Amino acid sequence: MSSARDITRAAWPPRSVYLDYPLGHTSGRPHEPELNQQILRDALAAFENLRVPGSMAHLPYRWSDSDRWKDRVFAPSTKAEELPECAVPTGEAAATATYDDDRVERHPTPQYQTDEDAAAARVSHDGEECLVCAGIDY
Repeated sequence: MSSARDITRAAWPPRSVYLDYPLGHTSGRPHEPELNQQILRDALAAFENLRVPGSMAHLPYRWSDSDRWKDRVFAPSTKAEELPECAVPTGEAAATATYDDDRVERHPTPQYQTDEDAAAARVSHDGEECLVCAGIDY
């Protein structure tokens, strides 16, 4: 699964599923478990049906009603002169415009939505049952 279409295409995995959501939100919005589960079900179904090497399925979900969030993701500057033209305020707003960098802070350790998620991950890793992390020393 990927939220970085161009990077995924360049890596050329055998199969991939693309979700046009901000990086770090590949399985959906935080605290929306029903949506997260549906996205994962749709991704797994897509993986079962992709037959041609290098195929990429595009999931139909939208982060918001508009694509304005992309302007902010690709322009983490607080200076109007460094923003892309489409994100620069005009008219009266231009004089007082600032840009708040609201990207999610990066952490060196895994972050979980709930304490239950963290506990399940610990049990999985302690029991060496995690198929994603197989072979990784903790």
